[in-house]
Parts: sequence; structure tokens; C-alpha cells
Amino acid sequence: MGLVQAYEYLFAKHKVQTAQVLLTQDNLINTKHFENISATLENLLEFGAVPVINENDTVATEEIKFGDNDTLAALVANLLNAERLIILTDQHGVFDDDPRVNKNASLIKEIHFDDEKLERVAGKTGGILGSGGMYSKVMAAKQAAKSKTFSNIAWGREESVLTRIYQGENIGTLIHC
Repeated sequence: MGLVQAYEYLFAKHKVQTAQVLLTQDNLINTKHFENISATLENLLEFGAVPVINENDTVATEEIKFGDNDTLAALVANLLNAERLIILTDQHGVFDDDPRVNKNASLIKEIHFDDEKLERVAGKTGGILGSGGMYSKVMAAKQAAKSKTFSNIAWGREESVLTRIYQGENIGTLIHC
């Protein structure tokens, strides 16, 4: 509840309404649910509200869990045919090697979603704050690319990160579709 309240408070400072939306994977697989979710999200956006979407852990069983919020975000981007998916993380983007181990690792500023190097450099281990790690974020970007959605993977503590990306600044890693 605290996270939802934080979103509501921060968006309200800019006179923007938020709406919490809880989903399960079943919502995006079941045709009737899919249509309802799609219509709901489109209506919220038309009304100027920002949907704050999270997995509905209270009803999700192991068979219908997304697994992580990166996957959920990519599937919602596909659902909405979004132009861009922004994934914020505890790293500055995708590096050519693990920056936690190799201090000489270089940030990859731009890469195409089907570049073989992308998946290879992402690794398969989770980060300190999340379960999916960079691999999950890269897989989400690849999923989003299926609907021609560009993805940015960037450091969540970067000042004004969302505004700056929205204004066209290349922060973190831009993954082309």
C-alpha cells in the first residue's frame, strides 16, 4: 500500500491522477479478460490517469504468475502497442560485462533487440533489489520489441530520468526494435 500511496502522492504534485491495476498472467491470456483489461487501460489513459500496474499476488498461482514485473511491463507494452518501455533498475543500463565484477565494463548505449550480444552480456543472475536481474530486463525488452516497442533500461536514481527519456535524451541503454 505504501508504494501505491507514494505514486499517488508524487503524481498528484503534478495534478496527475493514478489508478492501481492488478493483473495476473491469466488476464492477458483469457480473451475476455484481455479485452476488458485493454479497454480499461485505454480508458484510463484517455482520462489522463496513469495506470500503476502490478501483479496481483493475492490470486496468482504458480501456473499463472508472470515471474517478475519486467515481464509484466513488456506484456502490458505489447497490449497497448506502446511506443516505449522504460525499465528502471539499480544499474546504469546494460554493460558489455558485469560492472559489479569488472570495473572496466562499458555501458552499451544502444543495441538492437536481436543482437546476439544483448542476451549474452545480460547474464542470468538477479540483482540486489530484484529477482530478475538484467537478464529479465533484456528478455522484457525483447518481448516488447514484438510489438515494435523501443525499450530503455536505465538507473532508477538518475535525476529526472523519466522526463529526460521522454524528452529524447538517451539515458542508460536504448534497445531498438
